[in-house]
Amino acid sequence: MVEDEKPILELIRMNLVDAGYDCVCAEDGAQAADILERESFDLILLDIMLPKINGYELMEYIRPMNIPVIFLTAKSEVMDRVRGLKLGAEDYIIKPFEIIELLARIETVLRRYNKTARELSVYDVTVDTFSRVVKKAGKPVSLTAKEYDILLLFLRNKNIALFRDRIYESVWGEMYMGESRTVDLHVQRMRKKLGLETKIVPVYKIGYRLEVDE
Repeated sequence: MVEDEKPILELIRMNLVDAGYDCVCAEDGAQAADILERESFDLILLDIMLPKINGYELMEYIRPMNIPVIFLTAKSEVMDRVRGLKLGAEDYIIKPFEIIELLARIETVLRRYNKTARELSVYDVTVDTFSRVVKKAGKPVSLTAKEYDILLLFLRNKNIALFRDRIYESVWGEMYMGESRTVDLHVQRMRKKLGLETKIVPVYKIGYRLEVDE
């Protein structure tokens, strides 16, 4: 992620790490170019108005690397968006934005580039993320769409306590009001179907955690 405003940089970084991503940050275009010479990446989040080398100029440097780029910028004019997309960006998100939308767009771009793992597993449960087939001990298990999305969230956040509001907002795409037992009911049904009652455990006053010995 390349962003010169430290509070924004840290906020996005914290949320990406919480979602299970590894992040490397740069605060100007020159620093980003140096990092790109040494390391490889699955995706770049790129601001446009950067010190030393701006986002448009850095995009020219990135293009031959075939790394997908999402512009994150306050530049909202149509021509700015057109320029960014013509330079080869996969997406263009205007500040301010909701973190949950950013995470959804990141996953969409990574999926488009086949950068997400096709198969996820825990214990005797496996998930083919392309076909959306879930199996337990090799036998298919029928999950609802919401149960499937909740399962993926746990698989991508092993040993991390997930707040009910995080689960609800990630899966339902709406703000959690804290009054509904919707999350609890869906989690309970999903873990019962998969025999994960003792593995997906309640965390007092927070939500749930998938416990895995690693």
